[in-house]
Amino acid sequence: QLQLVESGGGLAQPGGSLRLSCAASGSTLDYYAIGWFRQAPGKEREGVSCISRGGGVTKYADSVKGRFTISRDNAKNTVYLQMDSLKPEDTTVYYCAADRRNFDCSRYGGVYDYWGQGTQVTVSS
Repeated sequence: QLQLVESGGGLAQPGGSLRLSCAASGSTLDYYAIGWFRQAPGKEREGVSCISRGGGVTKYADSVKGRFTISRDNAKNTVYLQMDSLKPEDTTVYYCAADRRNFDCSRYGGVYDYWGQGTQVTVSS
């Protein structure tokens, strides 16, 4: 059974950076496309970014394009989300999720089978 654990969240100033990690156990991440999601209180879940199994395909929400970068290190069984030029509106809990059925990746949460518990990101001066 695949388990995902997010880390790297915390407090950052506007314009600052954080790097989130999604570490897997119980299975190798080579078989999974990975997505990062966030959901602020009272808002719908947003697919922030995703990366295909091999890492050749990446996708981003318009709200983070040019500021966030997703990458994966299958040898370390970890996927990263580098977040630069952070804005207060990026404040919320971030989740990673894994999809084994599709080689490509999707920003739609419904295709993902496994989810982490989330890590809080707060952007404030």
